[in-house]
Amino acid sequence: MSAPVKFFSGNSHQALAHDIADTYGQPLGKMSFLRFSDGEFEPYIEETVRGCSVCLIQSTQPPIDHFFEMLLMADAAKRASASQIIAIIPYFGFARQDRKDKPRTAIGAKLMADLLVTAGVTRLVTMDLHADQIQGFFNIPVDHLFASYLFVPYLQKLMETTHITIASPDMGGSKRANAYANYLKTDIVICYKQRSRANVVDKMTAIGEVEGKDIVLLDDLVDTAGTLTKAADMMLGMGAKSVRAMCTHAVLSGKACENIEKSGLLELVVTDTLPLRNTCSKIKVLRVAPLFSDIIHKVHSFESISSHFVF
Repeated sequence: MSAPVKFFSGNSHQALAHDIADTYGQPLGKMSFLRFSDGEFEPYIEETVRGCSVCLIQSTQPPIDHFFEMLLMADAAKRASASQIIAIIPYFGFARQDRKDKPRTAIGAKLMADLLVTAGVTRLVTMDLHADQIQGFFNIPVDHLFASYLFVPYLQKLMETTHITIASPDMGGSKRANAYANYLKTDIVICYKQRSRANVVDKMTAIGEVEGKDIVLLDDLVDTAGTLTKAADMMLGMGAKSVRAMCTHAVLSGKACENIEKSGLLELVVTDTLPLRNTCSKIKVLRVAPLFSDIIHKVHSFESISSHFVF
């Protein structure tokens, strides 16, 4: 007899947590947080989880409280004798700190991986990590899902009326863009950018044929939208017929929405791995709950999840 599955969530994205649990077919479990006047908080699981497979749903975007909520929830479930603790982290924060790119810096993604395992997490389910090698930071099973499962059908429908060209807004995303282009049998364009500091692009150019093309920019996340909008406007200036963008995680900090509205982007398609801080008329959101719910079903019944990978 398999252990019952129970879902709980912190405060980072309650709407998504409810959506995943409801799609799975059961309500979200009762979890409360005792908060002290100095800002300290303590999670309390308000029902038994002894012998259960506990699924903790929490994206770990800033502030750091969201990540620490996940750690404390995992510790609480471990001390309450849960049989396994599955961390469902649709957006894995600190993933951009995946290596030392200069002396005397931290590798934040590795530290977060160590903390999750120490807290008691026995399995991780996440989507579109900023760098694939982050999976190797964990000594537990990692189910790394891809938004291509949602984006490819959207693009295939778009291709019924539009001849698209896949593009990457930077060199780091060239592997992703190439995978989409090979699968969809389209041309590819790569943008090359130079930064003076984080979130500031100094120079940008495009490698590939742009003129007369319907461009689709792909990226794992959109933060300030500086790179994305600069790439879109540059390609329109080079003669592109239209420019769209598809980004898994809608971080949208700072003047992101303002930048998007003012840009030549026709639309920006994102998923709901993060709650939208702001929105604008050009943003379209795709649900990830059905995908995560089905993965949990398969993980719990020891079935293969290979069918959920487009490429």
